[in-house]
Amino acid sequence: MSNQPRRTASLLLTSALATIVAACGAAGASQAPPSSGPSGAPSVAPTATLAPDAIEHKTGATDIVLRYEEGGGFIMPSFTAAQAPHFTLYGDGTVIFRNPMLEPPPAEGSVFKMNPLRTVKLSEEQVQELLRVALIEGGLGAARAKYDNGMIADAGTAIFTIEAGGLKKTVSVYALGLELEGMADGPARTAFKKLADRLTDFDQGGSIATDVYEPEAYRGILFEAPGIEAPDVRDWPWRDITPADFKPDADPNGNQFPHRKLSAAEVDLLGIKDYQGGFQNLVLSGPNGMMYTFSLRPLLPGEAG
Repeated sequence: MSNQPRRTASLLLTSALATIVAACGAAGASQAPPSSGPSGAPSVAPTATLAPDAIEHKTGATDIVLRYEEGGGFIMPSFTAAQAPHFTLYGDGTVIFRNPMLEPPPAEGSVFKMNPLRTVKLSEEQVQELLRVALIEGGLGAARAKYDNGMIADAGTAIFTIEAGGLKKTVSVYALGLELEGMADGPARTAFKKLADRLTDFDQGGSIATDVYEPEAYRGILFEAPGIEAPDVRDWPWRDITPADFKPDADPNGNQFPHRKLSAAEVDLLGIKDYQGGFQNLVLSGPNGMMYTFSLRPLLPGEAG
């Protein structure tokens, strides 16, 4: 059988994604940054009002329609704690993303800062095109739940989440991008990698206009660090917050790092500049004489803290 129909379909889908990103630039240039909505707000409506052949999806400002993130691997807990998903599309068309391949901002002393997340608002037509790319060209529609790679150790796992078109699934791909020639699931992994690259570089290297995402609140994560030394240890900044106020979730499946929701005003007291993207490795001297390392992560729409 000729490969021409497949090649033509792939080219059409690639063209569709380019149209989406270009349209995002026009939207970002003409609109104010989309509101992320109150944390934990309910969905505006269960589904969108769509054309008969459209991909059905929820429409709430906190409804996750498509997400790409990474987890696991041999990395420090403080780095893991400060990580946010690389890309999220919400039901109202809001996109929040960050390209992990970009050079991070300069360190501030011993504090390692992260680039701010970016945001743009898509029209429903643009959402539809993006979902088609993810489900068809990106392979999520036909993907199974898990893809392993027994040839690689201590790598991270790419995690795609999609809820659209009657599907609600999570696809976990271990060691994505580290494929060996001829390995099992090669075509599927190639499709996942192309999708991941497109989502993280959603603004095409900054050539498409987007806005800095300004979170309504942050997650502060506190780690005990007895014996740690740093040239820029900072005094505990809060009068009404103690180390005991940073707690893991009661749910064993939740966040098990000691953490607390913080307002921007509370974060300001730390004295770190340009912290919107989060940071790690801030060393604090606690009021109890204990030394701590502190990480900060911006909260996304619907996250409780």
